[in-house]
Amino acid sequence: MTDDTRDDDAYGRPEFYPAGEWGEEEHAPRRPQQPGAAHPPPPLPGGEPTQTYFPPPPPPNAYGMGQGWAPPPGGMPELPRRERRAGPRTGTLAALGLVVALVAGGAASCGTYLLTRPTAGIDPGYAIPAPAAAPTGRAPESVAGVAAKVLPSVVSLEVQGSGQSGTGSGFLIRGGYIVTNNHVVAAAARSGGGIRIRFANRESTSAQIVGRDPNSDIAVVKPDETFGSPEVALGNSDSMVVGDPVIAIGSPLGLSGTVTTGIVSSLNRPVEAGGESGRDSALINAIQTDAAINPGNSGGPLVNGRGEVIGVNSAIATIGAGQQLGGQQSGSIGLGFAIPVNQVRRIAEELISTGSARTSRIGITIDQNYQGQGVRIADAPDRGVPPITPQGPADKAGLRAGDVILEVDGQPISDSRELIVTIRSKTPGDRVPFKYSRAGAERTVDVVIGAAPAPSAQPS
Repeated sequence: MTDDTRDDDAYGRPEFYPAGEWGEEEHAPRRPQQPGAAHPPPPLPGGEPTQTYFPPPPPPNAYGMGQGWAPPPGGMPELPRRERRAGPRTGTLAALGLVVALVAGGAASCGTYLLTRPTAGIDPGYAIPAPAAAPTGRAPESVAGVAAKVLPSVVSLEVQGSGQSGTGSGFLIRGGYIVTNNHVVAAAARSGGGIRIRFANRESTSAQIVGRDPNSDIAVVKPDETFGSPEVALGNSDSMVVGDPVIAIGSPLGLSGTVTTGIVSSLNRPVEAGGESGRDSALINAIQTDAAINPGNSGGPLVNGRGEVIGVNSAIATIGAGQQLGGQQSGSIGLGFAIPVNQVRRIAEELISTGSARTSRIGITIDQNYQGQGVRIADAPDRGVPPITPQGPADKAGLRAGDVILEVDGQPISDSRELIVTIRSKTPGDRVPFKYSRAGAERTVDVVIGAAPAPSAQPS
């Protein structure tokens, strides 16, 4: 059946429907459709007629819903009119312009990068600015200044022997002679091999042995040419004290011109420094240093802060190995030893002038079984050798068999090695005070150092 009833609320009131929905004219409200006046929706199954279809009304609005909507009953209340502005404010325009400029600038930069960026991860125009020129001069007393002064006088030696070869170091002294270690040139001396000297200016020449002394481990060679290289200055090793800075220069492992630094760690160390077999091994009263000394440094100079040679690098101590520096031990552990230059000076002079060097002695035989303080002179002959050499330095000074030597030149003596190296560090003819004990009483006597018979000259 047809249901054309309306509720009394706004849902059924035609004035709340959009204008033009109920009449032919655009602005007049349409009358409600009478039953049968319009085509109803199709009947439901069974033939029962459906209700007349009306679209859902919009929600109520006290002031109307805008264009196309009918005004509410009683007319639209007039609202107060607001004055419309002619355009946006000046601040808004400035802010908008700034944003546009930033966006445009960013877009331009991005576009430039995209157009110019390198391909494959490379930049053909890339460069790192070169550093500004810097002075290379150093103060004369600095390590660099001392090294610059001494390096031109330091040489490296390449030695060839019968089935043997090796390298070492040396330094140039007055007269064009080169001082080095005996164990550096021993292979060439024994087999008639050759020696080649390489100077700091990269020039090289052959050399001959002038003389060598196995007891002090010092040798002197003469190069055929020095190429204008300067001689080094010799200092005074007696002026060195523990803690003084020192510099070692040489050719460790064949690396010529190597400079290492350290201090004087100790003085008067009895060290065996590459001597040859026999009783006359090279025992030296060494300067101990922590400057790195390695195989190949042998024969090179140990210099003080003024660039003066105060020792000849000769030996190193290694863990689990001997102390000789013959090129077969492992590297430095901070225990290096140098022959004091005061002893080297005397040995070099004798080798150059006579071809051999004297070994300082006082003419006693040492009791090797003694275990007390100091060093005891034997009280009986040893293999036919008397305890005191008749008319020797000790005999002339009044020392007797069984005396215990306690000090030499103010230096305490603890074992036979210390006594030997202390006496060998003296020059024959030096008058040296000895403190000794006899029958429990301490006494002091001056001994004039003598010399063992000089060996025959051994030039090559």
